[in-house]
Amino acid sequence: MATKDSKPTRAEKRAAKAAAKAARGPRFKVIRDAYQVTKREQPKVGLILLSIFVGVLVVGITIGAIFGSVVSAAFFTTPLALLIAFIIFTRMATSAAYSSIEGQIGAAASVLMSIRKGWTVDTAVNVNRNQDMVHRAVGKPGIVLVGEGREGVKILLNDERRRMERVAPGVPVNTLICGEGEGQVSVRKLQRQMKKYPKKLSMSQVRELRARIKSVGGMNIPLPKGPMPRNIKLPKRS
Repeated sequence: MATKDSKPTRAEKRAAKAAAKAARGPRFKVIRDAYQVTKREQPKVGLILLSIFVGVLVVGITIGAIFGSVVSAAFFTTPLALLIAFIIFTRMATSAAYSSIEGQIGAAASVLMSIRKGWTVDTAVNVNRNQDMVHRAVGKPGIVLVGEGREGVKILLNDERRRMERVAPGVPVNTLICGEGEGQVSVRKLQRQMKKYPKKLSMSQVRELRARIKSVGGMNIPLPKGPMPRNIKLPKRS
């Protein structure tokens, strides 16, 4: 280990570079994967982002030229142009990610699992032969059962709701169907809908509820194989 007065050794420099590279790797991989998904849905995404960056930069430099400070304007406008282009890219990537999973088996499960805070999600806790399925989310609002599929999903939802009411009497049990039909919640609005439920339980009650459900077990059948896209991470909404 290098002391305060000594220079870092070559091995320590290599280790520091490796650690920095490992930290950057996952972040770049997520951006690269998001760009690839977006490009499949919107082939001109690169041209659009470049046009936005150049447009903002030109506007900033033009304003700087009017006030006689082109260099300063370019210096301050460049990061602003990058930020605006990245914000637009994030929105395009979000839309492309949703488009790529809409109508696919397990789309609702993908969205639920992307909610990283406040919910514990068990996918496909009830499934029938037609691949209708129910997913269960447990959080401060109580239990939310999310169904996706055709007509048979209503029966699965009712069965699972009755089971949860027996397992956890008095705990709110909400149900919804993810889809594009009347009275259903689309994949794009599912995260927003999950955040609309009022909080009824404390954290200690949520932990007790999770333990109770875990103790009785459940089907928790793996999702059926299908054309679901891989390595797609939906952005967390604020």
